[in-house]
Amino acid sequence: MKETISRRSFLTRALTLPALYAVSGEAAAQFELRGKRPHILLITTDDQGTTLGCYGDPLGRTPNMDRLAAEGMRFTRAYVTHASCSPSRSSILTGLYPHQNGQIGLAGAHPEYGVKRNIPTLPGILKESGYYNGIIGKLHVTPQEIFPFDFEWWKHQALKTRDVREVARRAAMFFDEAGDRPFFLYVNYFDPHRPYNEEANQYMGLPEDPYTPEEVEPFPYLHADGDRVRREVAGYYNAQRRADAGLGMLLETLREAGHEEDTLIIFLGDHGVPFVRAKTTCYEAGEEVPFLVRWPGVIRPGQVNHDFISSVDILPTILDAAGIAPPAHRAGRSLIPLLTGSTPADWRKTLYGEYTAHAAQHFYPRRSIRDRRYKLIRNLDHTRPNPVPQIGPVGIKFAEDDETRQAYETSMHPPEFELYDLSKDPHEMHNLAGNPEMKPVLERMKAELQRRREETDDPLLDPEELVRLKAAHDL
Repeated sequence: MKETISRRSFLTRALTLPALYAVSGEAAAQFELRGKRPHILLITTDDQGTTLGCYGDPLGRTPNMDRLAAEGMRFTRAYVTHASCSPSRSSILTGLYPHQNGQIGLAGAHPEYGVKRNIPTLPGILKESGYYNGIIGKLHVTPQEIFPFDFEWWKHQALKTRDVREVARRAAMFFDEAGDRPFFLYVNYFDPHRPYNEEANQYMGLPEDPYTPEEVEPFPYLHADGDRVRREVAGYYNAQRRADAGLGMLLETLREAGHEEDTLIIFLGDHGVPFVRAKTTCYEAGEEVPFLVRWPGVIRPGQVNHDFISSVDILPTILDAAGIAPPAHRAGRSLIPLLTGSTPADWRKTLYGEYTAHAAQHFYPRRSIRDRRYKLIRNLDHTRPNPVPQIGPVGIKFAEDDETRQAYETSMHPPEFELYDLSKDPHEMHNLAGNPEMKPVLERMKAELQRRREETDDPLLDPEELVRLKAAHDL
């Protein structure tokens, strides 16, 4: 039995890794216009959905995030690869899906989870090319040694970044230490992650006037209400407002350092909100995130883009901006054409997502594909209940009606296939997979999902690998 479940490479074919990284032509042309390589500021928030003012949320009091959108480009169809922290962040830092890079669950939670050591990483490539690298806040991807940062602060104590003033002070130290070198700073705010307690509602005086439960409305997709629901939602919005205040301080620090005009800023949530049918799922509320980019002199202010983009696009975008050819083995592509107002004719028409595990006891592999109208989720181990029926205290007992209870029940005991018409059912309440009239759509979406899994060498296409991985978790 030991031999059967022993660890083996999660990749199904060897990676081709270039030894040197050449300047790419498209980005080189941009350098001629700007005169030098840009500094890079990559900012994430933890567990933040599209609940910002600039995304139309009336409770999203996010003036600094909104300002970032107004000064650059806001993406309306931005998705992460996996609605769990470590896998999602692994895609940001490698340009690969978790099933490709190996970080299929939380860092340190299981021997199967971790990025393969022969995979090039964003800080590693940038460091080789002369960038000074820094991280503030959580890394939460393993092994840590393949992410070479010159400057580190609170990499192992994510909760401390609730002190957003200290985040700005540490960023100022980093900018000073970078000197005249091009820099890459990766800033990760813990907010608006749980717990939603008194400290979350107001930490070190922020936000200055926190929401009370009576002042908020539950997220529309929840279809649930009650005092407990509203207390949780208020905690989320208050934590989001603190992250927004921190972003404002960080941007002011960047300006004071003299780098407001020569820095490419990318801002996104690492995945959606930490509530039922969102985090740890393949539903829209888990995979869709805010995604804002500011690049003075390259992006015209106030741009809005409706193309499908993924967090696997971040690595090739940053490398393209820096004039560095990306690794040959990657899943994403540079966003620079979109940022400059020219969507390629062959840009993706569908978007792929996945979930394998969160903590080790949460192993429940599923894969998803969506186009402009429909979304298909395939639950690969559907013969047993979902081990993560909810995140936080809000669950089926808070459901407002029978329709909502059925949707919650589907998430707790999902069938093999779930098909949703997002144009009519944006909150994914009605599974159409069993509807005979929807069979042509179902078959088309199944074929597209299969194609994407084959294209990215999904190891779980092999039934024996699914059995082996499940047995490894059962131990």
